[in-house]
Amino acid sequence: MVRQPGETAPTFRLDDVDTGELVTNPWQDGDGAPVAIAFFKVTCPVCQMAAPVVQALADAGVRVTAIGEDPAPALRAYAERWGQRVPTVSEPPPYRVSGAYGVRTVPTVFLVGADGVVIRTAQGWDREGWNAVATAAGAPPVSHDGDGLPSFRPG
Repeated sequence: MVRQPGETAPTFRLDDVDTGELVTNPWQDGDGAPVAIAFFKVTCPVCQMAAPVVQALADAGVRVTAIGEDPAPALRAYAERWGQRVPTVSEPPPYRVSGAYGVRTVPTVFLVGADGVVIRTAQGWDREGWNAVATAAGAPPVSHDGDGLPSFRPG
C-alpha cells in the first residue's frame, strides 16, 4: 500500500543522474522546508504529461527530487525532451525504493516534511491531489481548468 500522510518516508541512497553524487534523504538537507519526491518512468505517457507540473512545483519554490525508474542516460534525455529539469536520481531494478514507498503506478508524488513524515501524496495524474501537494508545500496550485491537462488520468 502506498505511504500515506502521517507515515514515515522510507530512506534512500541513489545516484544523481547529472552529478553522479549520492543523494540521501533530501528532506534532511534543507532549511526545514518539505520536499516533493516524484516517482516516474520515461516511457509512461502520464509521466510525460505531468513532467511540466513537476517542473512547475520546483519553479514555485518547492524542493523537488525526482526518482526515475530508468538508467541515467534515459533520464537525462527525458529531462531534455519533457522539460523536467529538477534534481533526479536513478533507481535500478528491482525498484526497492519504489517498493518501500508502495508505488504501484507512476507518476506518484509524496510531500515529505523535514522530520521524514509524509505530508501529502498523489498517485497518477490527479489535479486536486497534485494541487494539494503544491499548496501543502506553500506554493500556489500547479494546474487549473483550461491548462490543457485533464482533471484525472491514472498512471
